[in-house]
Amino acid sequence: MAIILLGALLTVAGVVYMAGAALRRGRLSDPAPVVPDRPIPNLATSGPTLEPRRRGLGFLGLSQNWPGLLMMGVGLALLLLSALF
Repeated sequence: MAIILLGALLTVAGVVYMAGAALRRGRLSDPAPVVPDRPIPNLATSGPTLEPRRRGLGFLGLSQNWPGLLMMGVGLALLLLSALF
């Protein structure tokens, strides 16, 4: 029973870690901060947008999310192991 709980906890913790890591990288609803010596970025709309032009899919990369993926992998392995025995 403890292995099942640990596996479930690690799986959920991995998902929460990856979601938190994506949110820590910056607000999604504001464009990049305006620095006085840089020009204002050319946005598709006139106001703040949910999809800034320069925001790529870097938050899905392996280098930023490996701890969360590792937690999920170990948790799923524990769940599969507990199902076999």
